[in-house]
Amino acid sequence: MSSTLPLALLSLLAASSLQHPSARSSLPSSPIKAGLLLLLLGHAGQSQAVTLDKRANQLQTSANGSSFIWAIQDTYEGKTFFDTFNFFTGDDPTHGMVNYTDRDTAFGSNLSFVTDDGKVIMKGDDTTWLDSGVYRNSVRISSQKQYNTGLFILDLNHAPWGCGVWPAWWTLGGGQWPYTGEIDIIEGVHDNAHNQVTWHAGPNCTLNPNTSFTGTIVGSNGQPNYDCDGNANGNAGCGVTEWSRASYGPVFDAQGGGVFAMKWDDEGIAVWSFYRAAVPQDVLNGEPNPSSWGEPVAALDPSGCDPIANFVNHSIVFDITFCGDWAGNSYATSGCPGTCTDRLMDPSNFVNASWSINNLKVYKKQTLTGLVTGGAQSNLRTTASSQYIRLAIALSFLAFLAL
Repeated sequence: MSSTLPLALLSLLAASSLQHPSARSSLPSSPIKAGLLLLLLGHAGQSQAVTLDKRANQLQTSANGSSFIWAIQDTYEGKTFFDTFNFFTGDDPTHGMVNYTDRDTAFGSNLSFVTDDGKVIMKGDDTTWLDSGVYRNSVRISSQKQYNTGLFILDLNHAPWGCGVWPAWWTLGGGQWPYTGEIDIIEGVHDNAHNQVTWHAGPNCTLNPNTSFTGTIVGSNGQPNYDCDGNANGNAGCGVTEWSRASYGPVFDAQGGGVFAMKWDDEGIAVWSFYRAAVPQDVLNGEPNPSSWGEPVAALDPSGCDPIANFVNHSIVFDITFCGDWAGNSYATSGCPGTCTDRLMDPSNFVNASWSINNLKVYKKQTLTGLVTGGAQSNLRTTASSQYIRLAIALSFLAFLAL
């Protein structure tokens, strides 16, 4: 934007030099015009170089050596957030004691709404007393758009938690489960402090323990489970528990929430989480650079699982269920009082069972052509300089003609 005015002035000054002599009799002498041309040209070149440098700072390099940036594809936020999501109303596949409501019921019961300052809220019913065995109302939504790879960044103030509560932010394949995959990015139960990242896929998908990540592989029968086959081990998939106590539950919310990011491309699937004070500046600027974030908390490497073949046509999903296969089966050893069925009756037990979302942004990998890696900034400057030298020669020629 800053170079627009100087370039416009250059054009006008050059054009004025070609006017009829009588029409330009009041213009400055040729030496002054030449000085103005050089001054404006220098300012325009400097402004353009800054823009090109900024672009170069976002450059990342793929495993094959090509240069790319993560370019914004979709933004879900504010009053339009729910416009491109569908409300799921079927039975809970994980056997939770939940009634997933339709759109009208969710908005009419204040289970889904957007605040005046743009925060997106989804919650379980926290006002209705229930008889024993009656299911509690809640929300599950799925994006209408499907994705095949991308960088998904969720900025949230609050994630659901509480005894008997089982929330998740995840992506789900469009075909028969589990053969088109499932990626659980945020998931936990009760008052757990550690988020769990999990992949579910078909056969021939395993978690490589030699991949660099900071989390701990979830075990089965006392042994780490590397098998991501959703049809094995009671549909457990392969999971990684985050090390941070600020990645889930009351501690995460007390920190003011934070950001979760999931990168899915031909180099694998990786997840990062940042509590509020640690969110990278490039994320806040809308110029994400995962290569600068350090080790992910969890990663599925292509050496053990093809991230393109095993994960296909994914929708983005948010839900809050209660009890069920995980929260219900683990309730007795969770430290929570009574039984999960009894817990479900009192609405005051679910005041923290809510999502509060600032925005969800999806970026796509944009390969850049005509740039050489390893010296991108220098090459961009060289390209800009060459363009302005050619422009200077042309303008000098115009000035000469006007003498």
